[in-house]
Amino acid sequence: MDDPIEPANLRFLRRLVTVLTAVMICGVLVVIALLVTRLNRDAPALPDQITLPDGAKAQAFTQGADWYAIVTSTDQILIYNRLTGALQQTIQID
Repeated sequence: MDDPIEPANLRFLRRLVTVLTAVMICGVLVVIALLVTRLNRDAPALPDQITLPDGAKAQAFTQGADWYAIVTSTDQILIYNRLTGALQQTIQID
């Protein structure tokens, strides 16, 4: 029995679907790889000039134009002046 001849547009459509499937699989693999590498990174180290109160351990660090803030393990937010390094405000998180 002879194989029926396939129309050109159907052959093109099948190849297009195959290529798009391969591209989508590659894209998902890239996204997974980026997530794994980003989430496994170590926490950023605090700059050397920052000194925390005794017993305080940094959990998070953020900065603005003229200030930086540190969230400690004792649930406090310490806000420092960027220019002078002086403690401006302490906020207790309840």
